[in-house]
Amino acid sequence: MAKKFNSSINNEILKDKTQINSSIFKNYPMAQSPFKQVIADVSYIDDFEIEYSENQGEQSIVTLYDTKSDTKKILNSLGIDILTSRILDDQTVFLDENQLDLLFAKAPYLVSMATVDISDLAPSDFIQNYDNKLMSIPTPKIEPTVGVIDTLFDKSVYFNEWVEYYDLVDDNIPKEPRDYNHGTAVTSIIVDGPILNPWLDDGCGRFKVRHFGVATGSNFSSFSITKQIKEIVTKHKDIKVWNISLGSNDEINSNFISAESAILDQIQFENNIIFVVAGTNKPNEMIEKIGSPADSINSMVVNAVTKTGLSARYSRKGIVLSFFGKPDVSYYGGSIEKYIKVCEPLGAADVAGTSFAAPWISRKLSYLIDVLGLNREIAKALIIDAARDWNENPTADELALYGHGIVPIRIEDIVQTKKDEIKFLVSDVSEKWDTYNYNFPVPLQNNMYPYVARATMCYFPMCERTQGVDYTNTELNIKFGRIKDNGTFNDIKGDNQNLDDVGSEKYYLLEDSARKNFRKWDNVKYVAEKPTTRNQAKKSYTNKNWGMSVKTNNRLNANDGTGVRFGVVVTLKEINGVNRIDEFISNCYLNGWLVNELDIALRINVNQKLSEDIEFE
Repeated sequence: MAKKFNSSINNEILKDKTQINSSIFKNYPMAQSPFKQVIADVSYIDDFEIEYSENQGEQSIVTLYDTKSDTKKILNSLGIDILTSRILDDQTVFLDENQLDLLFAKAPYLVSMATVDISDLAPSDFIQNYDNKLMSIPTPKIEPTVGVIDTLFDKSVYFNEWVEYYDLVDDNIPKEPRDYNHGTAVTSIIVDGPILNPWLDDGCGRFKVRHFGVATGSNFSSFSITKQIKEIVTKHKDIKVWNISLGSNDEINSNFISAESAILDQIQFENNIIFVVAGTNKPNEMIEKIGSPADSINSMVVNAVTKTGLSARYSRKGIVLSFFGKPDVSYYGGSIEKYIKVCEPLGAADVAGTSFAAPWISRKLSYLIDVLGLNREIAKALIIDAARDWNENPTADELALYGHGIVPIRIEDIVQTKKDEIKFLVSDVSEKWDTYNYNFPVPLQNNMYPYVARATMCYFPMCERTQGVDYTNTELNIKFGRIKDNGTFNDIKGDNQNLDDVGSEKYYLLEDSARKNFRKWDNVKYVAEKPTTRNQAKKSYTNKNWGMSVKTNNRLNANDGTGVRFGVVVTLKEINGVNRIDEFISNCYLNGWLVNELDIALRINVNQKLSEDIEFE
């Protein structure tokens, strides 16, 4: 081919059927169509180079290129004898300094990614004076259980009856009193946070905790913890919400997801759970970007703000892989203005840090999932939707620091609908190219729609770390809006992706624009119109319903998106302030819908009944 076209092809040659046609490809393994597609794709590449990983000089987590060979055999051939326990997956291993030197001396080309094993942690910030005032707490009953993976837990605290504790740190490792501070403090927020901090009373009540002590308060191996997390989740499938307030002092890599976060993403794809991860704290002013595992795409990553809603001085910034929006949300983590009150082994303490913002979001997620019975996709979407509200265009710096925004304190502000809004939840499973429902009977006024609309969607895709910046395998594209007379959408965001007439110049959309404007390949989608005083009612078409379409695209395997559940929170704001919720519900019944209202009191009552122990005589 290079000889035939003199080593270059331009657009004129590519379109010239006398020079490029099916007949000239008879003697080549590649057909005409894929050949032209490859040429078109590579024409966008300005530069191409291979980036080699550097020897970190310390024990590291190393990912090798996929050679289709057994990793242990490859390393043995290089003189590196590695235990099976030091292999994380088919391509990721844990090597000490001598083994690293040997690998980089003999076969540096095999190393795809290498990161220093997290060994330093400064989890507790700004600890103030202890308060030894005794507290009391009732006996736990049917409250839901949140999983906590952290440092050690002190069983002498006043709420110990609420905690089921597992010490997973090797007995040969010395344990000091300070090793119990961080884990005990985090768990105290989940169990009894509103009593300790009345200004943050969220209305969620108390929670039981299953606490797994996997690290001491100073040094630990993230490789060992990552392997433990996989085993912990597998053995405790009844827990849906897991809190991880441990993190690295080092910044994340701009080119690939950390090994620890990749495992968290894999676990969440394979299991119906969600991790809440602290956004990590600044160890010094030189560090800006968040640290592992706060780059986990499927997890809910939480940054910290002060009581007045400003970013805390210890908070670090996203984004991840120059694209993915992390942190997801922000919450109150304490500051000199107002600290977070926790319980540590020596008594009550005032602390600050992202470690103490994350547990509050764990409480809210557990309430939504375990008490109200919502699935994790809807629960995550509700929290992000409440934090973002109608803020359509936050700045890049705001997204990097605050995520989608600050989550409201009260749970009612997350699940209850305002009087001038219609809010409904959609949950489905991606089984094919187009998953849709064209039957949203939105109320009319004078044959017009007096609303502005927004929709927030979340899903948990399969991810592939070796793909680098193209990390998520599945893209779910959402369109929502009025249905036009030709059956297409008048999408609220003007999204022209995946339209049938893709050859038309009108619908031509570059990948860069699709990512920037419609968050293509991100697993959190927010599409919205902006409420203003000049909003006008929208015209209706022959079809009086609004519709939603969710289309599935896959990068690697056509089946990667099959079975991926998504959750969407839709909000319609009445521009005249009129309450049309009852009319919407009535329209749904008239259209044959079975309306299931989110009645908090009823859901709590059902949860209590389902959790009761029945004794048979």
